[in-house]
Amino acid sequence: MTSVSLSRLVFFVGCFVLVSTALIAQDSVQYANEPHFKNIRQLTFGGDNAEAYFSFDGKWLVFQKTYAKEGIPCDQIYVGKVPTKPNEVFEPRLISTGKGRTTCGAFLKDNKHVVFASTHLSDENCPPVPDRAKYGNRYIWPLYASYDIFIADLNGKITKQLTNHAGYDAEATISPDGKTMLFTSTRDGDIELYTMDLASGLTQRITHQLGYDGGAWYSPDGTKIIWRASRPQTPEQIKEYKELLAENLVAPTQMEVWIANADGSNPRQVSSLGQANWAPAYMPDSKTIIFASNHEYKRGFPFNLYTMNEDGSGLTKISRDKGFDAFPMFSVDGKKIVFCSNRNNGGTRDTNIFIADWVD
Repeated sequence: MTSVSLSRLVFFVGCFVLVSTALIAQDSVQYANEPHFKNIRQLTFGGDNAEAYFSFDGKWLVFQKTYAKEGIPCDQIYVGKVPTKPNEVFEPRLISTGKGRTTCGAFLKDNKHVVFASTHLSDENCPPVPDRAKYGNRYIWPLYASYDIFIADLNGKITKQLTNHAGYDAEATISPDGKTMLFTSTRDGDIELYTMDLASGLTQRITHQLGYDGGAWYSPDGTKIIWRASRPQTPEQIKEYKELLAENLVAPTQMEVWIANADGSNPRQVSSLGQANWAPAYMPDSKTIIFASNHEYKRGFPFNLYTMNEDGSGLTKISRDKGFDAFPMFSVDGKKIVFCSNRNNGGTRDTNIFIADWVD
């Protein structure tokens, strides 16, 4: 949410994951010490497949995909039915326009429409990526000011444009009651979270601290939100953050997990692990948190999945890939988890979608 274009840190794969023959030998759909995954299945095979999220009824996934070999030069939004039988093929179809760049799909409550951000109204071509050499080869996210948020049906017809504001509007998710959209925007000069009442269009800013706030989701009970945030503190950090922001950029390598009430009140930092802690989501109990992190590895990878309590206690490592595990999301009934990973990619940099039964 995510923007990991700011969407998202899947592109850390291209920057940090070094493939060796040892890693290839260890390639697997499921590793030892992953007891919470059962009946794990790989759904995609090739390219960068990221941010796969369930529909409210658990029957569909929406995700973004880049795969130059298939003529997809930058992220587009796809949907596909979740297989219910072992021999059933996952057959995604394009629902974004195929023009510009898209990011951050999420289903509406009716399970028949999806929200996502797209740059296609500004330019049919993929927007340029930052020249990271200019910034010391650091990992940088572009905040494309041409992103706006749209609703499309499952046939790819755009039925409504939700934002039409100067600046970056993206990373949209939907409240459990289906009435409110939660999203990230730079419309007020910083990277903040906003809510929009989908019926009236009334928009309200709900975060107010300097730093990047994004990738936000509601808890399943709708009472809280969870997101990733950076908080520059020193004069040097603040200066760097503002200079990058002036160029519509952000460096997302220092992030922690935050939570608040659904209206943004009582914001508080949950994790204090250092490095990049991101892609957080509440688990089905609306109390426990699952997220991705590279905090164990000073070199910047692997990224693995972890769980923790709302006070940051009870940190538990869930996944074990040697490259990248991220974007975890549970089905509404809590029975299945979907995530994206470098596992079983034959030593390439491909990121694919995996689904599994969740075992407590």
